[in-house]
Amino acid sequence: MRRRGSQAGRQTIRGGFKKKVWRSSIGALRSKYRLNELCRYFEVSRSGYYKAVSAADRKALNETVILSLVHEVRRNHPRLGGKKLYFLLKKDITKAGIRMGRDMFFELLGRHKLLVKRRRKYVSTTDSYHRFRVYRNLMKDRQLTSAHQCWVSDITYIRTSKDFVYLFLITDAFSRKVVGWHLSDSLRIAGAIRSLQMAIRQRQFTDSLIHHSDRGIQYCSNDYTKLLKKAKIGISMTEENHCYENAMAERVNGILKQEYGLDSTFTSEKDALRAVKEAINSYNMSRPHWSLNLATPQQIHMAA
Repeated sequence: MRRRGSQAGRQTIRGGFKKKVWRSSIGALRSKYRLNELCRYFEVSRSGYYKAVSAADRKALNETVILSLVHEVRRNHPRLGGKKLYFLLKKDITKAGIRMGRDMFFELLGRHKLLVKRRRKYVSTTDSYHRFRVYRNLMKDRQLTSAHQCWVSDITYIRTSKDFVYLFLITDAFSRKVVGWHLSDSLRIAGAIRSLQMAIRQRQFTDSLIHHSDRGIQYCSNDYTKLLKKAKIGISMTEENHCYENAMAERVNGILKQEYGLDSTFTSEKDALRAVKEAINSYNMSRPHWSLNLATPQQIHMAA
């Protein structure tokens, strides 16, 4: 293989080649030139070249293993963020004998277009203008110490090809576990009552349990509050125009939509129901929360 240009020029060219570049260049030129000539030109030994090729193959294999682990988690948590993915997979990555820090992990996700972009959408499902009694906020400045002390309720919409369906959710404020839910074809009070009935069935009885919600007609209605009082559950509501006081319930709605695909448009209510069941089960059983020291809602809920 003939060298061209001055010695200084050749050194500049060769010095500018990083290992990845000269390795790939030698690989591309091997069909035309002997390996000895190529190694002399790029001033690298044959053993150095083979070592670099071996390292590159090992890196590619390691990345394949990690990507397969990522896809496995994403089957149940389709839009789980990169930080939580790294936390969930770190032990498996180490067990496989792979060393990869978080920055390299994010670089790998980005290279394969696996980073999650957050979507922000909002549709109001709250009707606060009604004739029913509203209750004061019992949760303001109150500190929770365990599960089964406070439930928070909210409603979100889900699109189908024909119309909307509405997901009524009740979440334990401490454990973040969804304890009651119902998917309804309308915003009628019956959907809220069914989600409350589910929550009451799985309830571990405590005298101090409080139900916290916004001032929507579903939660202020006589039938709903009557059911709460019968179950000896305290009633708490946000103050007027203070929607941030129910932020946790809305946050759970957002997670189910952004990370579990419930912001998609489903072909039918039946398909939406199937997706909701899978999403809530995955969220409760295996999604880690930063606020729970990366434990899952189910782990915290059962520890109480």
